[in-house]
Amino acid sequence: MMSGKSKAHEDATIENFCRDPALAAEYLNAVLEDGDQAELLTALRYMAGAFGGVAGLADQTALNATTLYRTLSPQGKPELRNLTASLKAMGMRLAVQPDGGLRQRLFGGA
Repeated sequence: MMSGKSKAHEDATIENFCRDPALAAEYLNAVLEDGDQAELLTALRYMAGAFGGVAGLADQTALNATTLYRTLSPQGKPELRNLTASLKAMGMRLAVQPDGGLRQRLFGGA
């Protein structure tokens, strides 16, 4: 069971994500960079708290709440449309950025 102090920290973090979408995006990008799929889904489920919880997010996305709970579980297998709908409801979107790896492999860093 979480202590009152931990819950207060979680609530404050969720409020910060709500007030500052750039901070929320940075958080998700850090998870994407360093984590795996399970960690990303856990982070999205955590962030859903800023948008009325998973049930509130389901309402905003017109997705089935039970399906969304399963999708955002650490063992979830999200479909792209569910993931993009969830992110859109949070005021975010998926993006692809070059990491320099291809250029490094092709041109040896040139």
